[in-house]
Amino acid sequence: MNLQFIVDGLLTGSMIGLGAIGVTLTYSILRFSNFAHGDFMAWGTYATLAVVSAIGAVFGKVAPIGPLSFGWPLIVAVIVAMGFTGLLALALDKVLFARLRAKGQSIIVVMASFGASMALRSLLEFLFTSRPTYFSRAIQIAMPVGFGIRITPDQIALLIVTALLVFGVHMLMTRTQTGRSMQALSQNPALARVVGIDVAKVVRVTWLIGGGLACVAGVMIGILVQIRPLMGFDMLLPMFAAAILGGIGSVPGAVLGGLIIGLAEAAAVQLVGAEWRAAISFIILMAVLFVRPIGLFGVRER
Repeated sequence: MNLQFIVDGLLTGSMIGLGAIGVTLTYSILRFSNFAHGDFMAWGTYATLAVVSAIGAVFGKVAPIGPLSFGWPLIVAVIVAMGFTGLLALALDKVLFARLRAKGQSIIVVMASFGASMALRSLLEFLFTSRPTYFSRAIQIAMPVGFGIRITPDQIALLIVTALLVFGVHMLMTRTQTGRSMQALSQNPALARVVGIDVAKVVRVTWLIGGGLACVAGVMIGILVQIRPLMGFDMLLPMFAAAILGGIGSVPGAVLGGLIIGLAEAAAVQLVGAEWRAAISFIILMAVLFVRPIGLFGVRER
């Protein structure tokens, strides 16, 4: 059996896991499934592309960093776009979701997020067309690392970035007052409000983290595959499946769930064919809901 699927699965799982962090935090703290989360990925990616183009217009063509396919403009652009995407998520909550949450019916918020998803995606297609584009058309040579596995410099860099981001979010959630407040609000909203936790601040941080990580996940897809308005929507089911598999509210669980789904999809492509790839997330999601609805690291609400 060709073990190349391991690298492919880890890369896909990294993208899913980063996106699933925002999904799991949003659901655990705000109590609704945000169908617009995938579109945050697409908007963050196109924002990155726009900043890269602007830098190129000012500084001209910039050489890539070592063996990578991109240079420093992409790094700067991602940082700017993370902020933009976080603010976009925050603005959408302020204008739409927060007002509907105040009415106390979560199903209305869920449906509104679905409508917002369609609107954001349509606006992207209007601004950038539906034709796919790329950060770079450079062809990288994959390096053999043994056991029939080959990996490119871009893939190595993105796996490292994913690990650093996950570690950073984990430290934020476990070592800072804001992170502990987020966990408290997730596990027992009523008690968290009684003890004086600043709920508005926790909500703001949740949207900023979710939007920023969605941007990075989208850029990873753009670097390794292509950029198009539907890129985030296509990742929506795997992200929800990863969040539920890992346990709602668990950041490590969301990442582990993403990796499991990524590896399962890659293995399915190799064993039974690419036509089964899209079904894997749904199959895993249904299995988890039947066997362990709270997920691997989930805790029952009190």
